[in-house]
Amino acid sequence: MRLLIAALLAATAAPAFAQALPPPVPLPGDGPEDATLKRLFYDSDEASLKRNPVSAISRGDLRYADRLGDFFSDASIAAEKAAAESDLAALSRIDRARLSHVDQVAYDVFKNQTAIGLRGLQPDLVALTVVRPMDHFYGIQTFYPDFASGQGAAPFKTLVDYENNLKRNAQYAVLLDEAIGRFRQGMQAGIVQPKLVVRNMIGQFDNLIAQGVEGSTFYAPLKRFPATITPADQTRLRAAYAAQIRDVVIPAERRMRDFLSGTYLAAARDSVGLSGMPGGDRLYAYLIEQNTTLPLTATYVHDLGLSEVARITKAMEAQRVAVGFKGTLPEFFTFLRTDPRFAPKSAEQLRAGYEAIGRRVYQRIPEQFSLTPKTPLEIRPVPAYKEKTDAGGSYQQGTPDGSRPGVFYYNTYDLPSRYMWEMETLFLHEAVPGHHFQISLAQENVALPAFMRFGGNTAYVEGWALYSESLWHDLGMETDPYQRMGGLNDEMLRAMRLVVDTGIHAQGWSRDKAIDYMLANSPMARTDATAEVERYIAIPGQALAYKIGQLTIQRTKDKAKAALGAKFDPRAFHAQVLDTGSLPMPVLEAKIDAWVAATR
Repeated sequence: MRLLIAALLAATAAPAFAQALPPPVPLPGDGPEDATLKRLFYDSDEASLKRNPVSAISRGDLRYADRLGDFFSDASIAAEKAAAESDLAALSRIDRARLSHVDQVAYDVFKNQTAIGLRGLQPDLVALTVVRPMDHFYGIQTFYPDFASGQGAAPFKTLVDYENNLKRNAQYAVLLDEAIGRFRQGMQAGIVQPKLVVRNMIGQFDNLIAQGVEGSTFYAPLKRFPATITPADQTRLRAAYAAQIRDVVIPAERRMRDFLSGTYLAAARDSVGLSGMPGGDRLYAYLIEQNTTLPLTATYVHDLGLSEVARITKAMEAQRVAVGFKGTLPEFFTFLRTDPRFAPKSAEQLRAGYEAIGRRVYQRIPEQFSLTPKTPLEIRPVPAYKEKTDAGGSYQQGTPDGSRPGVFYYNTYDLPSRYMWEMETLFLHEAVPGHHFQISLAQENVALPAFMRFGGNTAYVEGWALYSESLWHDLGMETDPYQRMGGLNDEMLRAMRLVVDTGIHAQGWSRDKAIDYMLANSPMARTDATAEVERYIAIPGQALAYKIGQLTIQRTKDKAKAALGAKFDPRAFHAQVLDTGSLPMPVLEAKIDAWVAATR
């Protein structure tokens, strides 16, 4: 089902270890309740890894590396539901008051995340998600080819690694056929994807099929073998992979492509929002809380977005005046979109520009951060096979031991739309101090239970990254008014998401109305606005988390500054926010309140 695929996608970029995590050992000060809690976390994680082998592989745990996992069956959904119920029952038997402070935070995180996840596994919501098993953002076709490419999370160091990948590839083909079965169930129930999403998936499968055999992403591991693979095995593996891609993988992808095009598209709905699907309002209400970790209504979120758009518009007007532009703000947007001076002349120029930005940011980091990750960062272009539907920038985390770096991906598709004025804010969000700092610090913290090191919620993860953009002044960025306009444009994007996502899924907005709204209120390129809107259509509610999370973090900071006065140290505040992994917003606020009280 799509909710499980979404969780898996978050895990595919998870950090790797050389082996499974050992059982927890008591820390100084731990009592019996702390030990019981940590054992619950460990046992829950162990069971989850067995049910979700890709998550284990991504962490370097290869006990289940010959399996891809069971995504779409009734049994897999029942197993996830039973596990959540069992975990919550076990948690209720632990006396929270007897836990250490850190373990009380962990208790609260586990309870919050598990309870919200369990609600998504109830039959009324499962009926709305399991029959829509794929979309163009969270479908298996969006992550598994890269996972199996030799450049993703799956290892290709030994002969066993290559053999296991053959087994997983075969299961990928089976899963595609199982997804067709789920889509057919949805057709019978009237619970179907929008035509727009279906057409985008068809395009993705067209791209995968067009690669052929030796040009296939699945064949890429054969183009560079490690020294541990003998010449004879290399020859055998090339033949086995070529045969599998030709006879198993491509035919399965073609069956899915032909089903989507020849059967499902006609049954898909013309509406793009969940409000146009039976039960969609109920599902959207759940997705808002799942993504923001707060029980907010669509109306509240929509109105909040409108107020943020109005505030940021005033700041944009100030930048228009600062650069001496004489026209209106919409005319200024057009100027920013169309003037050749803002378009990169080559992909190489983008790469060099991002590397220079990185050097400048790192020089100022010690002023704001005492806690920084050891994991290195690399800068790479988005792979060509998915660049058309990918974001302008993204991040894939590395490993705590440094064997795989964190990666900041920048998109070179439709190069004239990759404006130079957006580069600084994009780096702050996706790389440093955004996703790279937050995710790396969590996974490097061996004192945290696994679900806090490698899991998380969108409001915290993306809220932190958006908050990181607000540090532009403190980190010496956006001194150029055009780069500052880029920062405002990114903030405006997250504010518009509150308006547009709720507009689409709760108020019946069309795709074109949503795109027009974004173009009218920002200098975004139509290519980016279109990709954004089609993302919101595919994954309702996810885009709300950025601004909600950022506003929550900023509010806790403002409260702390007001309470501590001269005692407030941004380095200490940032360490408090970052040193316990991804926290639901209510848990984060409680933690910062406790820190303020202790500091004061």
